[in-house]
Amino acid sequence: MMTLVNRNIPRLTLEGARAVLAAAERRAVEIQHPMNIAVVDDGGHLLAFARMDGAKPASVEIAITKARAAALRRAATGAPMRDGEPNLMVALGLAVARPDQQTSVRGGIPLIVDGQVTGAIGVSAGTEDEDSDVARAGAAALSEA
Repeated sequence: MMTLVNRNIPRLTLEGARAVLAAAERRAVEIQHPMNIAVVDDGGHLLAFARMDGAKPASVEIAITKARAAALRRAATGAPMRDGEPNLMVALGLAVARPDQQTSVRGGIPLIVDGQVTGAIGVSAGTEDEDSDVARAGAAALSEA
């Protein structure tokens, strides 16, 4: 029998997005680096955003793009890899094809619940390692729920 509608797909709520945002903010405070933090739903639509005091204004759109890219690609942001090395041609191609929805810069993490992507978090204003660390801390808030 063919299934026409999937009725059991988890959805990220505004309350959930706020919990992810709060957890990410706490981690940014711990590492003493103010960040721009965006949380989107599974379609890449913004649910929650914070620009912490002192975070770089230039990183606002980057955080949102990282979140959108992670949600829509269903994978963490970062350069595509080939044989253990960044594939710069693919990274450039993706960025040119959809610059508002693709990035090879790390710091975007999908939010996964029951094996389903329910949204994503994107963080920007630090190094890629700092952004990724803060994003992982935010994503962990859903696993604690």
